[in-house]
Formats: sequence, C-alpha cells, structure tokens
Amino acid sequence: MAKETDLYAPVKAMLEAKGYDVKAEVTGCDVVAVKDDEPMVIVELKLAFSIDLVLQGIQRQSLVDDVYLGVHAPDTPAKRKNWRSRQRGYVKLCRMLGLGLMLVDPSAAMKRQTKVLADPAPYTPRKNKRRQTRLMMEFMARTGDPNTGGTNRTKIITAYRQDALRCAAALEGRGNLKVSEIRDAAGVEKAAAILQKNHYGWFERVDRGIYRLSPAGGDGLRYFAEAVTAMG
Repeated sequence: MAKETDLYAPVKAMLEAKGYDVKAEVTGCDVVAVKDDEPMVIVELKLAFSIDLVLQGIQRQSLVDDVYLGVHAPDTPAKRKNWRSRQRGYVKLCRMLGLGLMLVDPSAAMKRQTKVLADPAPYTPRKNKRRQTRLMMEFMARTGDPNTGGTNRTKIITAYRQDALRCAAALEGRGNLKVSEIRDAAGVEKAAAILQKNHYGWFERVDRGIYRLSPAGGDGLRYFAEAVTAMG
C-alpha cells in the first residue's frame, strides 16, 4: 500500500536534476529545495488531492512564493477515471491560488515519475465577455427572485420559463388562440418562438398560427403556481 514517504524520492530526484539541494521535513515542510540565486521551493506531499492539502499549501506561501502540491498518481482504473474528470478543476484551482501541482508515480520509469501539471505563478483570470453578457441579460430578464440560492434537484425558474408560463396562463381556460392574441395577453414579445419551439411541451398547435394549452401545460401551471402568482 502506498505511503506519503514513497513520494519523496521521486520529487527529490526531479529537483536535484534541476540543480537544487533538497532536504525533507524542515520545520514542518515535507520537501524544501534551495538553489543559488533561485527562489526557495517547498513541496507538500499527499496521497490524494484534498482541501487539507490546499490549505497546507496556502500556509506555506507565507514562507516562500514557490509552493507545489505533490499528489500520488492514481493507480487503479477507478482512481484514474476519477482523476481525469477532476484534473482540470484541480489545476485551475491551484493556478488561481498561485500554487504548483505535480503528480508523482513512484512505480514509473525514473524520468516519468514526476509530472508537473502547474507551476506557481500570479493568477489573473480572463473574463468571458459572452458569458458575462448572458449572465446580465438573464438577471435583467427575470421578474423578481423566483428561486432559492443553493437549490438542487429542483427546476430553476429562468426568464424563458417565466415567459412560457405567461403564455400558458394566457391560454388557460380560453381554448384556441392566435399567436398574436397570446402575445398580447401574455405581454411576451417572443411568444411565437416559445410556442413554436414548445420546449416544455405545454402547447399544442391546432392550426397555422393557432395554439391551445396542452395537459402538460396545465400541469406546469399548477406546479409553478407560486411563481405565476408572484409574476402578477
């Protein structure tokens, strides 16, 4: 069974190959590397990536700028699959915090035992203007605050769903209506697109440009009754 101490020799060998003098367990630090005219390096070793390891790395940043988290490489199919699904997030988190990240595989060939995934560096995130605009548009388009923060496994009431609910409410109990009548009654300019796409299955096309509420639409109005009432 793997031990944290198994990680030390590969990390030490990698740093020594770069010209560092390396020592273990120096005032609580797992690995300390020193090289003339170069910043000191600290590596904290763990068998798995965890919040405790991240916090340990952050603590070491009060000592030096160059701090790496050394994690044992996954050694079973299940662990490798889990790592692949999370590696991108782990790397991004480390970069955001200015931490380095390396995978250590003591069983691999010498030159492949240590793989650096991220080096310590100041982090400046790039803003995604398109997603930022989409976020603001959705915020501004919603009526009120129909959801509860932290909700999961519950249908989120988006601005689009609110407009679909308005269209459904306009049709309730009124039989067949023209698109223009639904648009005016609901106050939804994009009513035609909502009815045609029928994303939630709430509408039935009776004839060209004429719709009625479907049984699913009635269920939707009942399910989201509080949201419909809140919209006025």
